Amino acid sequence: MATITLYGIPNCDTVKKARAWLDGRGVAYRFHDFRKDGVPVDRLADWMDSTDGDRLINRQGTTWRKLAPADQARVTTAAGARALLVEQPSVIKRPVVDWPDGSTTVGFDPAGWALRTGP
Repeated sequence: MATITLYGIPNCDTVKKARAWLDGRGVAYRFHDFRKDGVPVDRLADWMDSTDGDRLINRQGTTWRKLAPADQARVTTAAGARALLVEQPSVIKRPVVDWPDGSTTVGFDPAGWALRTGP
């Protein structure tokens, strides 16, 4: 079975909850730290295509609110959004999860994840 890859930032509360949820159920996964390992550019385009790219942008977070209006406006194009997400990984809504079936989800959804991983 392919491995789940969970992308995020270790000190993010939602990522902590997601990791604890997976650990508590004995679900194996690989953690990819955006700050330490960077944003995987090769996966970013796929995430934007498969998840509605706008969903990847965390407009509620501190990083987004601190961005200059010109930087926020960059997300109006796919190329601008990709560049901003690579430069500012904290703007990515977390966690992003690549599932063994090839699908990708954004955010922590215990009920949805239970359907994917079993009870």
